[in-house]
Amino acid sequence: MIAGLATETLAGFALTSLIIELTPGPNMAYLAMIAATEGRRPGFAAVAGVALGLAVVGLFAALGLATVIAAQPLLYQALRWGGVAYLLWLAWDGWRGADEAVEHAARGSTLALYFRRGLVTNLLNPKAAVFYVAVLPGFLPVAAGAVQAVTLSAVHVGVATAVHLAIVALASLAQLVLDDPTRSRILRRVLAVALAGVALWFALKT
Repeated sequence: MIAGLATETLAGFALTSLIIELTPGPNMAYLAMIAATEGRRPGFAAVAGVALGLAVVGLFAALGLATVIAAQPLLYQALRWGGVAYLLWLAWDGWRGADEAVEHAARGSTLALYFRRGLVTNLLNPKAAVFYVAVLPGFLPVAAGAVQAVTLSAVHVGVATAVHLAIVALASLAQLVLDDPTRSRILRRVLAVALAGVALWFALKT
């Protein structure tokens, strides 16, 4: 037992989190696009931002704020459409930058940009808040407190980060064969269109 949670509960929640994270979504599409076109370092920087964003949302959920968001349709819709707009902007930025030379983000300021984008993408992602409202409570024991909720949130962030790191590592392999400007431009635009598609799917399904 860890933090008042049975080992079986933690294992079951971790497995559930893994299945959900393996389902294509905004994070997967964005991280794959960054890693495939920019390389591992920007991808890992984005993963760090995503992890922090998930941790912040998880902490808010543990304090009961996610429930407030879910109970307020206007607040939820504002957050949802803000996330959709941001994803569409990232897709447009990726399409527009397809003709630019690939930069490998050697400077810290460039990596900070990808970190910030990963962070904002998740802070504007109501799917993360809904996950903590709809899924996490089912794994909490009766009369559980904030400690147990924070523990499960940390498990989810850990699982999600592991999946995201794997996505970046695999997608970045494509970057190694994209020295040709034409192939690089085509892939960037294909991934930009895919990210826009995810944003539209996100708008319809959440």
